[in-house]
Amino acid sequence: MSSKELPQPERDAIRVETVLQALGEPVRLQIVRALADVPQGIACGEIDLPVTASTRAHHLRILREAGVLSTHTEGTRRISKLRRTDLESLYPGLLSGVLAARR
Repeated sequence: MSSKELPQPERDAIRVETVLQALGEPVRLQIVRALADVPQGIACGEIDLPVTASTRAHHLRILREAGVLSTHTEGTRRISKLRRTDLESLYPGLLSGVLAARR
């Protein structure tokens, strides 16, 4: 089975204001929290969210384009995972602080 990575910014192109804007939406923050618990990634449809499939896809695209997560295909599934290493390298403590914040 082949795997294909969806377009995402290179590490040096990730901007803190874009990351913060992406993380500032409650559904996207819920996605990030779900992915934080599964370092190897999770199929997009397996994240329990109170939104339609098209809205879920929109939120995942915003996070991917901001550089918060990466997504690759495995057959018909799209697997997303946090870009924890990239974010920690660029903005030390940012992701940890966001994840530790009260829900």
